[in-house]
Amino acid sequence: MDIRPDPGLEALLFLDGESFVADTAGRLWVKFDVRRVEASASRPHGLKYSLTLHNEEGVRVLGFDNAHPVREGSGPGVRTRVEYDHKHQGKRIRFYDYEDAATLLSDFWREVEQILQERSL
Repeated sequence: MDIRPDPGLEALLFLDGESFVADTAGRLWVKFDVRRVEASASRPHGLKYSLTLHNEEGVRVLGFDNAHPVREGSGPGVRTRVEYDHKHQGKRIRFYDYEDAATLLSDFWREVEQILQERSL
């Protein structure tokens, strides 16, 4: 399976194993787990990743990952995809359209910022 060149990939891989405090009060934190894997139908970009935001109790508030297959919806309208890319927000799981590493990071940080703004109100 061909992997397209991805100029932001090294920056994403550099974050593997890192955790950061995400808010000034120190109540929210992010964690990155990223590694190269063999490209496959479920991970066509050759990455296994988990980018997560956690609250002070360690509960995941937001997550972008491709750790497992996802079914979206229920009943006769349920949808599944071969690609594992998805995001968690609370108990909701939605498909995520992976473009490249830089877009993944940008999308993740944008949603982290939105959650931080909502919590500061």
